[in-house]
Amino acid sequence: MPKFLCQASYTAQGAHGLQQDGGSARRRAVQQMIEQAGGKLEAFYFALGEWDVYITVDLPDAATAAAISAAVSASGGARIRMVALLAPEEMDAALRKRVDYQAPGAGR
Repeated sequence: MPKFLCQASYTAQGAHGLQQDGGSARRRAVQQMIEQAGGKLEAFYFALGEWDVYITVDLPDAATAAAISAAVSASGGARIRMVALLAPEEMDAALRKRVDYQAPGAGR
């Protein structure tokens, strides 16, 4: 199953909800959403800095990741960024594929 890194930052509305419900409740809610979408929550961490939450998940496909991202964004409680992650073996397979590409300004 493809793996994704989810980064989220709470809006003022989302931060208020987090204060009311607590961090463990937020993790449970996210885990339930991921599992209902056919995925698995691997890790969930709160953080300090630009992003408030870092989550790694296994999801059935990119369309499921996009659906989750759209649902979270539409809620108004957080802004989210989904990043597809590749295992080293997947990168090896990608590097074996040949792609013909010409960089801008690099005439042949």
